Amino acid sequence: MRRVSLIVLTGLSGAGKSRAAAVLEDLGYYTVDNFPPQLLEKFLELIFTFNMDVSKVALVIDIRSRNSVKASEVISLLKNNYGAQVLFIEADDATLIKRYKETRRTHPLGAALPEAIKTERESLREIRETADIVIDTSRKTVHDLARQIESYFKDDDSVNLSVTVQSFGFKYGVPEDSDLLFDVRFLKNPHFVEELREKTGQEKVVQDYVFSDEKTGIFIEKIKDMLNFLIPNYLSEGKRFLTVSIGCTGGKHRSVAVSENLSKYLRETTKFKVITKHRDMDR
Repeated sequence: MRRVSLIVLTGLSGAGKSRAAAVLEDLGYYTVDNFPPQLLEKFLELIFTFNMDVSKVALVIDIRSRNSVKASEVISLLKNNYGAQVLFIEADDATLIKRYKETRRTHPLGAALPEAIKTERESLREIRETADIVIDTSRKTVHDLARQIESYFKDDDSVNLSVTVQSFGFKYGVPEDSDLLFDVRFLKNPHFVEELREKTGQEKVVQDYVFSDEKTGIFIEKIKDMLNFLIPNYLSEGKRFLTVSIGCTGGKHRSVAVSENLSKYLRETTKFKVITKHRDMDR
């Protein structure tokens, strides 16, 4: 079969799938929305077998495709037979309700809104658990979403793994898209140093303070050793996206400093695409 990049775009209604599909189209993907699942395999046979001028395809599969064929079964087939990467878009309940009220649109399930969201979330749970990438748009603008999708799917033939290193604050909740999660709350805290409190872990004076703690250097080396062991094994199993989350109390100092250091190490020692995010730094 021809080499074709295939993305399955799925997720919760109102979470931003339409915007995500538009971004993929801008990146050159032939995007098919709400295609009947029974016809998907025939469609893909044409794409993969014949010399068509299509090398990148994005399929939008969601709750609207209700029929006797389970979406999870279709997506499993696409992953196993065609190497599809699954991109799952979600948001928290409060955000989804707010968006529906603002747009005055009806949820595809048609029930009372909170119940419809709960039902849809439960029906897509199996798909979410096996997704390659999960993006939570609760606190993202459409521009944030576009930038994140572009960071994953812009063409770069020399890169076979995308590593996201993200800092966060435990007080705001654990990122649900984490593959690996590390807690750095045991390191000494710049928050209690008056001249550092309003600064962030991106600033050298804060980084120097965090790394003046002997435990920080030991901890970083252990993470590096773990990643050096895990990444080749992930790659051999076909994993192409890895999210490493580093958490401290507020997500402003220690986790940011450690994430910056780890990102720098990965950029200098690997050919992987490395994305650095600081979820809660500006709170």
